[in-house]
Amino acid sequence: MGHLGRTDEPDKRTLRRELLAMRNRLPEDDVEAAGAALTEHALELGELTHARTVAAYVSVGSEPGTLALLDALRARGVRVLLPALLPDNDLDWGVYAGADSLVQVQHGGRTALLEPAGERLGPDAVTGADAVLLPGLAVDARGMRLGRGGGSYDRVLARLERAGARPALVVLLYDAEVVARVPAEPHDRPVHAVVTPSGVRRFRRPQEPGR
Repeated sequence: MGHLGRTDEPDKRTLRRELLAMRNRLPEDDVEAAGAALTEHALELGELTHARTVAAYVSVGSEPGTLALLDALRARGVRVLLPALLPDNDLDWGVYAGADSLVQVQHGGRTALLEPAGERLGPDAVTGADAVLLPGLAVDARGMRLGRGGGSYDRVLARLERAGARPALVVLLYDAEVVARVPAEPHDRPVHAVVTPSGVRRFRRPQEPGR
């Protein structure tokens, strides 16, 4: 989801290849079933139950499906923001107005992405979200997320930090993608929870020692 293109350390690249290969072997029925189960668990999260604005994304390919979750949040009256990839790999944002409002956008030779039609709110719009749903390939026991390497969500997380915004950070993954450890760099930031088809796992927030 807008996270291709940047190169980084070999350990990350190797792990990404392995995880993507595993995803690409998943039957379509398994992907659909995982998306339905993940949606059910995500909707039980207190961070989403009480959220007025949620920044999310539209899944592509074999990513765990998010469209049902987006629709359910919108039906609750939540303002859902979706990203639009900019030429420099940063993310602009627009309001989700239903599946019919999404447009397919081709960015170079990459997989076509579904992006929100209508007004663009600017990259800083994400700082007003109560929760941010993040794509990824894995998360470890510390809450460190492995993305696809494009750096789009690194910029989002850095923008939140600069603004002093403290939304709940939640990554959506398959069960097998919750691993013991992923390679991390100084700029990487931990997430607060992971939702998988089998449930939710929370990570202690760094600013909350002893909890």
